[in-house]
Amino acid sequence: MKKNRFTELYWEERYLKETTGWNIGEISRPLKEYINQLEDKSLSILIPGAGNGYETEYLWLSGFKNVHMLDIARQPLLNFSTRVPNFPKQQLINDDFFNLEMKFDLILEQTFFCALEPSLRKDYAQKMSSLLRDKGKLSGILFNFELTEQGPPFGGDIKSYKILFEKYFKIKTLEPAYNSIEQRKDKELFFIFEKK
Repeated sequence: MKKNRFTELYWEERYLKETTGWNIGEISRPLKEYINQLEDKSLSILIPGAGNGYETEYLWLSGFKNVHMLDIARQPLLNFSTRVPNFPKQQLINDDFFNLEMKFDLILEQTFFCALEPSLRKDYAQKMSSLLRDKGKLSGILFNFELTEQGPPFGGDIKSYKILFEKYFKIKTLEPAYNSIEQRKDKELFFIFEKK
């Protein structure tokens, strides 16, 4: 696996200095609508690179109790614990995503993929597949704008995402999000990938 230049210290500093432009202060609309249609509250769910954890909080308050939140930086997990004090501490994981060895039914993607070094994208796809149970799903949002050297966030497009993920996943949905917030309008793709 290639080395990631965006280390724990890099992200810790961004949270401490509050240079977190991706933070919209609430759950994103596409994920909220997706979660609202989930019926099985016993699903084991992971949110990697969860940041301040608005998706985690929404799931928890909606009755999903088998939710795990992971971030390489400690500060966003502390922010979350302050906001949601009754969330089980053992379900807050302060580690590198690539070190995780667990199994989940569903993994929700929200501004984690775009924060990784683009050279790690194949490793990301492979790791996501290994973390999912058979027929498990990886769902969420991918950014839809030109991939450049500048970032994070790093962009991409439908064609490159299909090529990247189809080795490990059945592409169920990959389309422009119709319900993005104004500042992300026409820049988000909603997706549902099922583990092959």
